[in-house]
Amino acid sequence: MKSVKELQAEIRELLKEKNAILLAHNYQRDEVQEVADVGGDSLLLSQTAADSDADVIVFAGVHFMAESAAVLAPDKMVLLPREEAGCPMADMINAEDIYEERQKRPNVPIVAYVNTTAEVKAYSDICCTSANAANVVNSLDGDTVFMLPDRNLAQYTQRHTKKKIEFWDGFCPTHEWLNTEEIKKCKADNPGSIFMAHPECPPEVLDLADHITSTSGMYAFAKQSDAPTIIIGTEMGVMWRLQKENPDKKFIMPSDALICPNMKMITLEDIVDSLQNLSGQIEIPEDIRVPAKEALDKMLAVPREN
Repeated sequence: MKSVKELQAEIRELLKEKNAILLAHNYQRDEVQEVADVGGDSLLLSQTAADSDADVIVFAGVHFMAESAAVLAPDKMVLLPREEAGCPMADMINAEDIYEERQKRPNVPIVAYVNTTAEVKAYSDICCTSANAANVVNSLDGDTVFMLPDRNLAQYTQRHTKKKIEFWDGFCPTHEWLNTEEIKKCKADNPGSIFMAHPECPPEVLDLADHITSTSGMYAFAKQSDAPTIIIGTEMGVMWRLQKENPDKKFIMPSDALICPNMKMITLEDIVDSLQNLSGQIEIPEDIRVPAKEALDKMLAVPREN
């Protein structure tokens, strides 16, 4: 059996040989993030794929993320080393569901979280991320919007807009596990600590947060925070980079349940196999890819707050 270092070296050689780039989401295994060319959230990685000179994009993430890369980079081969790596939240809604919701509210814009399938993006009006959801909602005409699929992100966004937000009753099972008692106990056991949470957490958990932000926002906040101890309210994969970039700070996971099985599926062996055989190719039909890209492009055109 090859060691981690041997597998990582083999991956680097194969990437060079295939003119490929390896992208790893913030929730991936530590050894996968360590060997990747770029790590980050799903949208950043998809944009990186589109801007890259590589012929082959190996996406260490889940299915909807590789789909987004294929949507934005149709001229490149996009590989997902484990095609069965899915997202339960993304699977909670489909195009037929959106059609039915439109019949109920024909003039209400539909905002799709990027954590959705390409098909769902294609049937929505605009996309959003956990970082820009409020900006996207506020950019739209009318006084009501419909957000999908994450009820927790929708309720958090409602705190930052005067518009009425109606929403699909979906959720991230991993973030949903976190509860208030775990946070209160963690804070009590670590005096002087602060709690930063992802908007996918339930509202009552967010009420206890000192800072609410996306995974990318967590990295930035941790660097500038004076707090010596930070409690993390998101999937445990972020710990690798947080500890690497802030060796003088202590990071604590308040619950052992904050682990996404799908995000941990891809191994170094899977990446080697995918590169050797160019297996796991993600292809999006043009009638889905084009409108899905339009929804993403509309989001990217929304001005950011200073």
